[in-house]
Amino acid sequence: MAAKTDYYELLGVRRDASAGDIKKAYRKLAMKLHPDKNPDDKVAEAKFKEVSEAYEVLSDQNKRSKYDQYGHDGLKSSFGPGGFDFSRDFTHESDLQDILGSLFGGGGGGGGIFDMFGGGGGRARASRNGPQKGSDMRFDLEIDFEESVFGSERDLKFPVGVECTGCKGSGAAKGSSKETCKHCGGNGEVIAGGGFFQVRQTCPVCGGAGSVIRNPCKKCGGSGRGKETKHMSLKIPAGVETGSRLRLTGKGEGGARGGPAGDLYVVLHAKQHKLFERRGDDLFCEVPVPYETAVLGGQVDVPTIDGFAKVKLSPGTESGKMLRLRGKGIPNVEGHGRGDIHVRITPEVPVKLSKAQKVALADFVKHQSEANYPVRNKFKEEAELFFERKKSLRKK
Repeated sequence: MAAKTDYYELLGVRRDASAGDIKKAYRKLAMKLHPDKNPDDKVAEAKFKEVSEAYEVLSDQNKRSKYDQYGHDGLKSSFGPGGFDFSRDFTHESDLQDILGSLFGGGGGGGGIFDMFGGGGGRARASRNGPQKGSDMRFDLEIDFEESVFGSERDLKFPVGVECTGCKGSGAAKGSSKETCKHCGGNGEVIAGGGFFQVRQTCPVCGGAGSVIRNPCKKCGGSGRGKETKHMSLKIPAGVETGSRLRLTGKGEGGARGGPAGDLYVVLHAKQHKLFERRGDDLFCEVPVPYETAVLGGQVDVPTIDGFAKVKLSPGTESGKMLRLRGKGIPNVEGHGRGDIHVRITPEVPVKLSKAQKVALADFVKHQSEANYPVRNKFKEEAELFFERKKSLRKK
C-alpha cells in the first residue's frame, strides 16, 4: 500500500496553521476539485476525497492532536478496535454548500450546487426528495478499569431523533399533505443563467424539498421529526481502553422518508486504577516488599488480573528492580494474545520499631562493612572525582 500524503502538505498549510487557515485552504481546493466542476475526472475526484479526508482530521482538535503526535498510524490506533475509518467519504457538504452558494448567488437556506455546462445536479435532487439515512450519533461512556479488562454489559439510555408519529414523517397535519412547490415545479432547484454556463441553486421557497407544507403537523411543527428515549444493552468486550469506539449499526438517529437509521458510536473512557497503570495491553505495577526480603531474598506475591502470582526475589534485590511476567497482562481486544505485567520492586523501610528491634538493628550495623554497599561506594567515588576535577580547574 502506498504511503499516505501528509495532511498539511495536501492542504498546503503550515503545521501551526490556525483552524481558520485550514478551513480556508480546504475550501479553495474543494472549489477547484469538486466532482461537479470536473465531471468524469477520476484524478480530480480522488484528490477531492484526499483533501476532504485531510480536512476531516485537521479541523477536529482531538484528531489533529493525535495526527501531530503519531501520524497516520496514530489515528488508526487511537480510535478503538476499528481504528480511524479512512474509507469514509469526507465531502463536508455544509462547507461546500456555504462557499459555492455565496459565490454563485445561492440562497434560500442552503448553498447552491455548482453545475458546469448544465451537467450534474441530479444526485443532489434525488437525495433531497428520496429516503435519507439518519445521522450518526456519538455516546461517551465512562467505564471502570475492571470493565475495560474483563468486559461487561451496560444498559444505555439516551434521546434519539425519530420520525414524528403524528404525521409519519411527512410534516403535514392529519388529513392534509405536502403540495408541489410551484416555484421550482417540484425539482427542489432553480436554474439561473443561460448558454453554456448555468448555475443550479437550491429553491429558496421549498428549501430544496420540492414541496411545501401549508398545514403543518402540530406535534412536530412541520419538521416531521420527534424525540424518543432509547434503551439498549451494550456488550463491552474485554481489552478495550480509553478511546475505543464501538459501532452499533442502525442504532443512531432515525432516517427520513423511509430511510435507514444512522449508526451509534459509543466512545469508551476507562477510569484510572490505583494499583495498575496501563500502556497498550501491558500493565505496570509497583510492588512494595519487606526490607529483609529484598536483602536476603525470598518469595513475594505479585497481583495480576488472574490473581496473585508467586515471584522469587534474589538476595540483594535493589530498589527499582524491574521484573517481567509474560502473558499476564490484558487480553488483546482483537484476540491477539495477552500483554505482559512489568513489576517494579520497592523495598519498604520498616517504621515504628520497638526497643528490641532497634537494639537488634544497631547490632546488625556494627557487623557491616563497606563491601556491603557497592552502589553507595560507587556514588562516593564519582562525587570525589567531581571535586578533584573542580580543584584542578581552579589551579589553571
